Amino acid sequence: MTIPLLIYRSLRQHALSTLVAAACIALACGLLMTVWMVKAQSQRAFLEMSTSFDGVLGPRGSEQQIVLDAIFHIEASPGNIKLSDYERIRDNPAVKTAIPIATGDNHQGWRIVGTVPELFTGTEYARGKKYEVAHGKVFSPGARTREAVAGSFVARKLGFVVGSRFHPGHGPACAPGCEHAGEYKIAGILAPTNTPADRVIWIPLAGMQNRAGHDAPGQPELSAVLVQLHAPPAGALLQQQYNGRDGHLTFAYSASKVVADFFDRISWFGRVLALVAVIVVLVAAGSVLASIYASMSARQRDIAILRALGARRETVFSAVVFEAMMIAALGAVCGFVVYFVLMAGVVELIRVQTGVGIPVAAWHPVLVWCPLGMVAFGALGGVAPAIKAYRVPVALTLSPMS
Repeated sequence: MTIPLLIYRSLRQHALSTLVAAACIALACGLLMTVWMVKAQSQRAFLEMSTSFDGVLGPRGSEQQIVLDAIFHIEASPGNIKLSDYERIRDNPAVKTAIPIATGDNHQGWRIVGTVPELFTGTEYARGKKYEVAHGKVFSPGARTREAVAGSFVARKLGFVVGSRFHPGHGPACAPGCEHAGEYKIAGILAPTNTPADRVIWIPLAGMQNRAGHDAPGQPELSAVLVQLHAPPAGALLQQQYNGRDGHLTFAYSASKVVADFFDRISWFGRVLALVAVIVVLVAAGSVLASIYASMSARQRDIAILRALGARRETVFSAVVFEAMMIAALGAVCGFVVYFVLMAGVVELIRVQTGVGIPVAAWHPVLVWCPLGMVAFGALGGVAPAIKAYRVPVALTLSPMS
């Protein structure tokens, strides 16, 4: 009788406990892979987006808040900067491109951002990736132009098509009765970018500044300026220039570094989730041990008969360990199902909240070492019952009961 046949018969005989243990392994494996992948892929996606601009010029305040507001559209603007500040940095010899933006309005809770057409025609939202208009065209600049470009996600959620009309609401949050009198028409819809730009309604900068209902002193002001440099090292000089003690501006140089610092600040949350996943892994390995160990008492006579028929102690020991590994392997395979279900839900949640798209089927070494690690933990959990099977006394076990 071969070891595979012994394992097969044992698994079939104890099918219920086998399935329960495999389900625990699947949950642990799927949870651990999801936590690891979400952490790695979200950080990669945010860092990739932040490399499209070398820096952000904003009002005096936190660099992190300025970057999250201007690039990721998930923070409130800390204030405004003057139009002359934009013109000054735009004319700086070290600056290649300067894109002004103005925030402060919304439509049904979706952010409205005023900018210039050059954002879509002359810049990249990620390295090597440019904006594309899937339907229609980019809005025309000008204070009297009431055209807008909708991101793909917000267009789908609001049912926007080219020619759709809407009334912008005053302020960053949706509030009944706070709509502006002017009506805007959707001139174009962006192709999906898997970035926060998909969640934004873009309008001409001049229209944002001069819209009825905005305070007159704030009309010639901006929220921030997105900056691309001819030579990125020049950003350190601009940072020294603008971030002086008595200045009223902040230049957030190296947006990718700011994002990396942001992830470092919230890394404790990832460690907590990873710790929870590891605990689940240990519980799953314990379930394999408990499942097989509990069946040893009922299987002692079968083991003694095998020994009497010529099976060696090492054979019995190996059979029990391999049985534990098979349970873990079954759970690891099913863990990919758990992973894809959990990952799909988390990815959609991240996309809804931030606009950042994370690929569900992206490759990462954790998709290999995690299942292999689960199999190793399963084998470790099978050692204790294997030792018990190894020590089964053949003569005493097979002796008559009376």
